[in-house]
Amino acid sequence: MKNYLAILGLSIVLVSCGSAKTTVDDLAVNNPIVTALDLTAVNNDRVPVTINPGRFTTETVTYRLPRVVQGTYSVSDFGKYVDEFKALDYNGNELTVSKDDTNTWTITDATKLDKLNYYVNDTFDIETNGGIGGEQPFSPAGTNIESDNYVLNLHGFIGYFDSLKNNQYALDVTAPADFERTSALEDKGTKTSEDGSAITSSYFAQRYFDITDNPMMYGKLDVEEFMVGDIKIVLSLFSPTGKHTAESLKETVYKMMEAQKSYLGDVNSTPRYDIYVYLSKGDETSPKGFGALEHHTSTVVVFSENSSLEGLKASMIDVVAHEFFHIVTPLSVHSEDVHYFDYNEPTFSKHLWMYEGVTEYFAQHFQVYEGLVDNSTFYNTMKSKIDVSTQRLDDAMSFTIMSENVLDEPFAAQYYNVYMKGALIGMCIDILMRKESDGNRSMLSLMKELSAKYGKEKPFVDDNLIAEITEMTYPSVGEFLKTHVEGDVPINYNEFFDMVGLKTGETQVETNYIFAGGQNVIFDGDQEKGTIFFSPVALKNSFWKKQGIQEGDVIKKVNGTELIMANAQQIIGGMFAWQEGQEITMELERNGKSVEIKTTLTKAFATDESIIEDENATDAQKALRAAWLKG
Repeated sequence: MKNYLAILGLSIVLVSCGSAKTTVDDLAVNNPIVTALDLTAVNNDRVPVTINPGRFTTETVTYRLPRVVQGTYSVSDFGKYVDEFKALDYNGNELTVSKDDTNTWTITDATKLDKLNYYVNDTFDIETNGGIGGEQPFSPAGTNIESDNYVLNLHGFIGYFDSLKNNQYALDVTAPADFERTSALEDKGTKTSEDGSAITSSYFAQRYFDITDNPMMYGKLDVEEFMVGDIKIVLSLFSPTGKHTAESLKETVYKMMEAQKSYLGDVNSTPRYDIYVYLSKGDETSPKGFGALEHHTSTVVVFSENSSLEGLKASMIDVVAHEFFHIVTPLSVHSEDVHYFDYNEPTFSKHLWMYEGVTEYFAQHFQVYEGLVDNSTFYNTMKSKIDVSTQRLDDAMSFTIMSENVLDEPFAAQYYNVYMKGALIGMCIDILMRKESDGNRSMLSLMKELSAKYGKEKPFVDDNLIAEITEMTYPSVGEFLKTHVEGDVPINYNEFFDMVGLKTGETQVETNYIFAGGQNVIFDGDQEKGTIFFSPVALKNSFWKKQGIQEGDVIKKVNGTELIMANAQQIIGGMFAWQEGQEITMELERNGKSVEIKTTLTKAFATDESIIEDENATDAQKALRAAWLKG
């Protein structure tokens, strides 16, 4: 998952009602749970769901929707979006059901159970915070029910029986005939209704994990399919105003994934990869958490409809690249906590530094390695991560302890550090590996070795990983992990930059319209008054200084939209995608008087401490730097 926040700154045999009785113990896993979603029968913005598990011989069974889904590291409670839950016997009579908690239903007289019926509300149109803080699902893990679009993260609609976790699933999705429909789940064919108005698509999943791992998107979609080497890419985009198209993003995605495949080399990849992009209008019923959620063969992405095309392209590279690199870890290299994931009471691995951190490092490193960005851009990306990690987060916290307790405070508040310090841990190990091997081994080669040793069907023992990595690499790598990952000693990044002939220096750097160099946010807020205003550092941003803004100016409107605390993340997040040449307006309040800004965006600069190449670097340092950056 990548939580993309601008201001921290997703011919089977059906079991009929009359199928023969089978004990739970003897029930074969190839006896599928028959499931149906009907998008043509939406009732009060709710999708009806039917679950037919076949016959039970036990008197009591438990059915759950996920409390937590993989890759989110927060509580989602999908059960709270379920209405009118009913268990019916073979005569259509209701059986007794008790709701044990938010996500759990217990059915008595289960030997009489024919099917479950219930409605599911979507999450997008009731979001207030985009899933930040765990009160709601992270938007790319959420669901959408609109007349022209359905985001079907299936874990939001379909649950599991405790006793049938490994059973296969047969899924029918009925939708209007004129809908586009995309899914990486195994397709078993379609059937058109007699009047031609609806089409039912049938899918197959080997087990419940495959239900949660294969999202779908239905509706008025713009779809582009193309090959990147031997991978078929399916790019499905929903732009509510039609501002953006899949075709306009195709070249960017192609070049990005071509570079990723080149970077990964002989790492096994999927034959098909789906990218589902939902663009948020930014109103009250739109999702507010921008970013993406990874799956084995797909990712669900939520961005702003208000983004410029260039801003959207940049976000696609940053975020989707991260998700694709998850095919390395945790999808190929993962612990038992991940492999045997408990959706209700999960335990968490100690190694978020690897799952999210190394993945984020690859998502940045491949860009300089494959020539998509220059060295300075890469250096300053890593410098910004250092600034956030050391200045805004707890830099003296054991990463393994934080990872293992990520749902609980004070650790939950430090989760964002997986994208900051986690990536920097990957960088430091990469440099160490290059140094110890005369440039021949790297963080990526280590992950390839771990993937060969384990792979997606064989988990490692969580407590053993660091010892295994030490044995596979060098004592210096083991000492680094023991001290800075298991331990709580902050990393001296200058030591690693010195190895590759880099140093810190003050330079004028290009920035955006939210920061004044690094991660110095130019906005502040007054919770009591509910206002957002320019902070003192705003005057260090050349663009805003040129507009004549003053410290304390209250921002009333941005491009005609009122700015308040409730929508600050959405509005200012949209500013992150502003591009040079774009016309903008801003209404300010200064000492009780209105001040209007109406201008065209120009490049913004700020004087900032940067990572630069040391002109006095030795040949050995330069050689190690070249190996690190270019192989």
